[in-house]
Amino acid sequence: MGAGTSPADPASAGREADGPDSAAEGGSTATGNTEAGSGAEAGRPVGGSEAGEPGGGAASAEPGGEAAAPRRSRRFPLFTRDTARPEGGGRAAPGDAPAPARQWPLLTVLCTAGAGLLIVALDPFAEAFRIGTILIGAALIAGAVLRWVVPSVGMLAVRSRFTDLVTYGLMGTLIVLLALVAQPKPWLDVPILEDAVRFTIR
Repeated sequence: MGAGTSPADPASAGREADGPDSAAEGGSTATGNTEAGSGAEAGRPVGGSEAGEPGGGAASAEPGGEAAAPRRSRRFPLFTRDTARPEGGGRAAPGDAPAPARQWPLLTVLCTAGAGLLIVALDPFAEAFRIGTILIGAALIAGAVLRWVVPSVGMLAVRSRFTDLVTYGLMGTLIVLLALVAQPKPWLDVPILEDAVRFTIR
């Protein structure tokens, strides 16, 4: 029927050209054109879609012939492609230096902590447990000092400078204090801790 035909249909264009028999169909075609015009006035093309929708390439073209730039979404991406390097996370030596030299702050902390763990595990002498644990805590404190003094520490930088300082310094200090007050024969006597332990046991 004429009401279902599109204005761009070649068959309907041929019927309009036939003569007076197509007058009734022409009226229905005019009605379709009026509806299409109202849709265009509403700001939405009939044959295509808006610039951001598929199929609207012709409608999104500018009068000068250049296509409009696609709008960038302000939403966060579904998958994180990359992460920003933390402050001071650059290499600690020039790029032409060997890999161990570029990561010497991290290797210093790891080697010191590994030596402490080895002493604790092997127990080669008296008070080896206490000395090895103090060495582990000292390695973390050294990491905090390096994070503060050295501008670029490589992979030793995990988060911001302040967060790394607090994390390394606090953990290292706690480990050293626990090693000093460990029983038996603690190297550091803290009366508050002794009273707390007695109160807890009682």
